Amino acid sequence: MKDKELEELRRKKLEELKRKMTYPDKPIRLDSTNFDKTIKEYGLVVVDFWAEWCGPCQIIAPIIERLAKKYKGKVVFGKLNVDENREIAVRFGIMGIPTLIVFKNGTPVGKIVGAVPEEHIEASIKKFLS
Repeated sequence: MKDKELEELRRKKLEELKRKMTYPDKPIRLDSTNFDKTIKEYGLVVVDFWAEWCGPCQIIAPIIERLAKKYKGKVVFGKLNVDENREIAVRFGIMGIPTLIVFKNGTPVGKIVGAVPEEHIEASIKKFLS
């Protein structure tokens, strides 16, 4: 029985290491070619809907960068430029930017609108970590 438990523990650790290695430590640039695949491929994805001309978007950009590093292996962060990908923004009802949508297994489970403090974003993400 001990060997079986040890083997299971090794398998779980190996899976965790593989996941950490394949999760990026910076936001992925999303567009119509990779959006759907990305939100389904990873368990938890936070997508930043933004635009270059948006001042509040520029304010939260470094926050997203920090959180991507901090949560590598647990959460993938993506950035989707709404000016270049209007159809996806419309699909998710984006009315103002920045908007962050949290996807769990490809399904939207949370939304944050506006430039909010890092602690608020992090608390929202932690609710969906399991």
